[in-house]
Amino acid sequence: MVVQAQEGRLTAPLQSPLRLLVATAVPAERDAVADLLPPHADAVAVGVGPAAAAAHTAAALARAPYDLVVSAGIGGGFQPDAPIGSLVVADEITAADLGAETPDGFLPVTELGFGAVTHRPPPSLVRDLAAACGARTGTVLTVSTVTGSAARAAELRRRHPRALAEAMEGFGVAEAAAAYALPVLEIRAVSNAVGPRDRGAWRIGEALGALGDAFGKFAPVLESWNRHD
Repeated sequence: MVVQAQEGRLTAPLQSPLRLLVATAVPAERDAVADLLPPHADAVAVGVGPAAAAAHTAAALARAPYDLVVSAGIGGGFQPDAPIGSLVVADEITAADLGAETPDGFLPVTELGFGAVTHRPPPSLVRDLAAACGARTGTVLTVSTVTGSAARAAELRRRHPRALAEAMEGFGVAEAAAAYALPVLEIRAVSNAVGPRDRGAWRIGEALGALGDAFGKFAPVLESWNRHD
C-alpha cells in the first residue's frame, strides 16, 4: 500500500499496482494477449488439461507474488447462447466430469464427500470486465475430454443449465489460485461449437483475435478494481 503526502498531511492510501498472472494452455493463446496486458502482469502457457494447468500455475505462483489469476484462452461455446467469435467471462468455473458414474447418473465429487467442483470469481470484476468487452457471463465448464457429440453436449447442458462454454484448464488454474488464497477469473473466446467435432468450422484465428481485443480493454477495469470485494 502506498500513502500519498499532500501539503504536509497524509491523504487516503493508494492501492499498489495490481499484480496479474494470466495462464493460457498454449503459446498461441499466451501470445494473443501478452502485448496487451497492463503493467505488472505476466502471461504463461501452463499446458493442456486441468492437471497440467494446476501444476504449472502453482509453480508460477510460487515464484512471484500476484493479486489475481486469470485462466484465458479459446474454447467451445454452447449454441446458440455463445456463438463462434463471442466472449465469455465465467461467473462460475466448474469441473464438469470430476465425480463418479452411478446407476442413477453422474455424481459430482462434492456429493461423494470430497473437495470442490466450482470456484466463483469476484462478481463485481466479472460484471465490469464483461461490460468492457461485450462478453456474456455464465458457467465455464472444465472437461478432461472435449465434447464430440450432440448427446454429450445435451447432457452437459442438462446438468449445467447456465453453461456457456467448455475448455480444459479453468478449474485447474482456479485450484492453484485457491491454494494461494487468490481470486481467479476465466475468460474464453469461442472458436467452435460444443458438440460434434467439425474442424472445418472452427475459427481459431478469429477467436484468438477476439481474446486479444478483450484484454486490450481490460486495463482500466483492473486498475480500478477494489480487491476487497
